Amino acid sequence: MNSIAVGAHAVRARLGNVEVLHGITLALPLARWSSIVGPNGAGKSTLLKVLAGLLPHSGDVALLGRPLAALRARARARQLSWLGQNESSAEDLTAYDVAMLGRLPHQAWLAPPSAADRAAVERALRTTQAWDWRGRPLSQLSGGERQRVLLARALAVEAQVLLMDEPLANLDPPHQTDWLLMVRELVAGGKTVVSVLHEISLALQADELVVMDQGRVTHQGACTDAATHRALEEVFDHRITVHQLSGQWVTLPKI
Repeated sequence: MNSIAVGAHAVRARLGNVEVLHGITLALPLARWSSIVGPNGAGKSTLLKVLAGLLPHSGDVALLGRPLAALRARARARQLSWLGQNESSAEDLTAYDVAMLGRLPHQAWLAPPSAADRAAVERALRTTQAWDWRGRPLSQLSGGERQRVLLARALAVEAQVLLMDEPLANLDPPHQTDWLLMVRELVAGGKTVVSVLHEISLALQADELVVMDQGRVTHQGACTDAATHRALEEVFDHRITVHQLSGQWVTLPKI
């Protein structure tokens, strides 16, 4: 069985006339949580969009051992779930309806939701603690509540691979902790999670860290490895240091 969930080889991508990714080669392991970090402008979100098949690029991207470009859109949508930055949906849709959008890859054209669809949506909304206001439209939800609904939509797909760009946006610390626990449960169940996070101390709770700078991967390794810590400190110009606190790796500003 292929042990790589998502792979990239010699990937280059442009935004407008500017090349943002410069020949990236990467292999993200199956049933693990990999977190992508780096300074602003490093190309983190661009890389995640390329891995999701959302941006044109040169080079090769593979999903679960198959070329991403060779997968039909519906098959890709069943195997790979996406949560992007600042995503929106129709303001008059209820939280339940938004989460149900995640089931579209599993439904026949114009078919009503099945019992399996409804069960998946309920599980997703309960997991993100959004079930109690499933009947409320997005227009009546706070930023944090909306983010939890969008996360429920991604979970409802029940894909093997989840790509999340800044999933903790607008979430308060308790719900950030809930997200960490949820990711751990997904990985324990055999799912693969790839996240872009600005919260470096939270990113260090992942299994693997991918460090980026100026459109290139400068390091990939276990979050517990000293070499990973050195690469992380270096990419932020040694303005942070990595320490172990209460059994967890965290970053602190260097004074």
